[in-house]
Amino acid sequence: MTQTPTAHTPAQGQARVQFTVPAAHPMVTVLGSGDSLLRVIEKAFPGVDIHVRGNEISAVGDSTEVALVSRLFDEMMLVLRTGQPMTEDAVERSIAMLRATETGEGPQETPAQVLTQNILSSRGRTIRPKTLNQKRYVDAIDKHTIVFGIGPAGTGKTYLAMAKAVQALQSKQVNRIILTRPAVEAGERLGFLPGTLYEKIDPYLRPLYDALHDMIDPDSIPRLMAAGTIEVAPLAYMRGRAHPTFTNVLTPDGWRPIGDLQVGDLVIGSNGEPTPVLGVYPQGEKDVYRVTAQDGAWTLCCGEHLWTVRTRDDKRRDKPWRVLETQEMIGNLRAGHARRYELPLLTAPVCFPEREVPMDPYALGLLLGDGCLTGSTTPSFATEDRDLAEALESALPGVAVRHKGGPDYTLNRIKSPGDVVTLENPVTRVLRELELLRTRSHTKFVPDDYLFNSAEVRLAVLQGLLDSDGGPVTQADRTCRIQYTTTSIVLRDDVISLVQSLGGVAYSRRRVAKGRKPGIAKGREVAYRYDAHVIDIRLPEGIEPFRLPRKRDKYHAAGGGGRPMRFIDSIEPAGREETVCIQVAAEDSLYVTQDYLLTHNTLNDAFIILDEAQNTSPEQMKMFLTRLGFDSKIVITGDVTQVDLPDGTKSGLRQVREILEGVEDVHFSLLSSHDVVRHKLVGRIVDAYEKYDNKHGTQNGTHKGRGGKAAHKGK
Repeated sequence: MTQTPTAHTPAQGQARVQFTVPAAHPMVTVLGSGDSLLRVIEKAFPGVDIHVRGNEISAVGDSTEVALVSRLFDEMMLVLRTGQPMTEDAVERSIAMLRATETGEGPQETPAQVLTQNILSSRGRTIRPKTLNQKRYVDAIDKHTIVFGIGPAGTGKTYLAMAKAVQALQSKQVNRIILTRPAVEAGERLGFLPGTLYEKIDPYLRPLYDALHDMIDPDSIPRLMAAGTIEVAPLAYMRGRAHPTFTNVLTPDGWRPIGDLQVGDLVIGSNGEPTPVLGVYPQGEKDVYRVTAQDGAWTLCCGEHLWTVRTRDDKRRDKPWRVLETQEMIGNLRAGHARRYELPLLTAPVCFPEREVPMDPYALGLLLGDGCLTGSTTPSFATEDRDLAEALESALPGVAVRHKGGPDYTLNRIKSPGDVVTLENPVTRVLRELELLRTRSHTKFVPDDYLFNSAEVRLAVLQGLLDSDGGPVTQADRTCRIQYTTTSIVLRDDVISLVQSLGGVAYSRRRVAKGRKPGIAKGREVAYRYDAHVIDIRLPEGIEPFRLPRKRDKYHAAGGGGRPMRFIDSIEPAGREETVCIQVAAEDSLYVTQDYLLTHNTLNDAFIILDEAQNTSPEQMKMFLTRLGFDSKIVITGDVTQVDLPDGTKSGLRQVREILEGVEDVHFSLLSSHDVVRHKLVGRIVDAYEKYDNKHGTQNGTHKGRGGKAAHKGK
C-alpha cells in the first residue's frame, strides 16, 4: 500500500475514484489488521494504485478495474453495516463474484447478499453461506422439496444442510430431523469392526454428530434424540419401519399378507379408498413387538415402525397428530390412570368393490340373528317384533313369512299357479349357495361376499344383526352404546370386522356358559350350552345402526353413539421374524393393517439429510427417495469422485441425476473447488486431482468405464 498526502492524478485513459469511509467504521475494519485486507485487494488488482489518507480511499487505474474496486468497497461497507467483520477469505470471494458478474458469467446476487445471509445463530456464532454457489444451494433448500448438493470435500454441503434442518426445527416447519448416511467406507465391513452394532456405526455418523453439536446446545441433544425429535441412523435403518411378512394388510379384495404385496398393488388407506403401493423393501429378520389396542385389536411390527398418535393434551390444545416409533412409546403408555396414545380411525367406511349377492343383505342379517338355518325343517324366524317379520318378507321375493304362534314364523315359498312339482324353498337354496345351510347359532358366519362388499351392503347386514340380536344400551350422563350377543366365535369376529370397516370400534367379552343360571323357554328351564360373546359397539356419527323403529328411537334419544376412540394399551416383545416394509401413495401415508389398525411407513413433517450419498447403490437411493412423506424435505449430499462402493456397484448418486434431472421440485446444486471453505490448499488439491483425472481418463483412482480390479491389474 502506498499512502500519500497529495492527490493522485490519473494518466490519460485511466480513471480515478474516491471513497469515504464513514466515521462509524474504524479504518482497521475496512483495511484489516496490519492492512491485511488491503494487501489482498492490491494483489487482486495489480494495475490499480490504491491510496489511503485518513478515512479517504482513492483508486487510480484502468476504468474497468477501478469500477470493480469501487464496487468491492461498496459491498464491503454493506457487509460491515450488518456488524459482520470482513476476512481475507471473504474479500477474495467477493472479488471472484464481482469478476464473474463483470464477465457475464455471474448471477444477480451481490457479494453482500451472499455474505450477509444468516441461516442460524447458535452459541455465539452465526452460520451463513460463504460463496455464491453455497448461497444458491441454501436458497434451493428453501424453494425445493428434494435438493442434491454435489461437490468435493470441504464445500459445506452437509454443514449448511444441517444448519437449515436445525433452522426448520426451531421455526416449527418440521417436527423432527433425521440424519443418515451409508455405512460404507473404503471397503470396510461392519462385521469385522469391534464392538456392538452402535459402536460399529458410530464412526460413520460422527461427522453428523459434530455438525449437530456446533448448532444445538450439547446438553439438549440427548433429550431431543431420546424424544425422537432428532434421529441419527445408518441408511439401512431408514427402511426399518417393518411388519412381519405374514401380517395382514387390507386390500380391495380382502386381507393379504404384506409379504405378498408388490409395487402397484392396491391397499386401503385411512379414507377407506384404495391407494397404490409405491415400494416394497424386505428387511430381513428383526425383533418385533405386539402392539395391542384397548379394544383387543393388535398387530406385530418392529421397534422403528411408525405410528400416528395423539395425546389428550394434543387434542385439548388442538395440536396435530404426531408420528412416533414403536420403541419411543414403550414404558410411556399411561398418563395417570388413562391411556396416553390415541390411534386414528378410518375417516370413512372402506370402499370395497360392489359384488352381486343372492340375498338382500338386511334379510341375511336378520336370519343370521334370529333365523333357524339347520335345513332339517322349513327355514324359520323368531321375533317378538312384527315389524321385523314384515321387513324380512318384503326383502325376500317369492317368500311368505307366516306367523305360527308366539314369536315363531316360517318362511314358505309362494307357489305360482300351475306348479305341479315341489320346488326348493328359495331361502334354502340361497343358504346352500352361501354355505350357511345346516349352521346353528354357534357356527353362523357372514359370507365373504357380504363381508367385503360395498359400505351399503355391509351396513345393511349389520343392521339386520343388530335389529335381531342387538340393541342400544343407555347410561346416565353418557352417550348410548350398542350391544350385540352371539354364541358363534366366527360371527363375533365378523360383526367386529363389519363395525371396524365402517369406522367404528368394538369391544368383545365372553360370558361363560358353565355356572350360568338357566334360561326359561316355554315354561321350562334350558341350560346354556355355549359361551356367549358380548360385543359393545360404537359407530361414527352418521352411521345408522338400527332400522327397527323402537331401537332406533331409543338410540337417538340417548344422544347417539358418541365418538369412537381407540388407544394403545400395551407394547410387548414378540420374538424375531422376517419383516418387510412398504410405502403407499396415500396423502397421509396411512394404510389399514390387521384388525383395521392404521399405521404408516413414510416420514412426514421431517427434515431428512442423506450424507455421503455417493456410497449408496441405485436401489438404496430409490428406497430413500420414496420414503419421503408430506410436509417433509430431503437434502442429499455427496462427492461423486469419492465412491467407496465395492467393485462393480454403481453409485446411486451418479445415476439419480440422469433419472431426476428436470423433475419438478427436485434441484441439483453443484459446488466446485471454488466453494471449498476449508484451508485454501484443499481447493488446490481438488483442482489438481480433477486435472489429473481428466488427463489420464481416470475417475476415483480407476479407469473410467472399468472396474477397480481391472484397473489395478493394468498398473
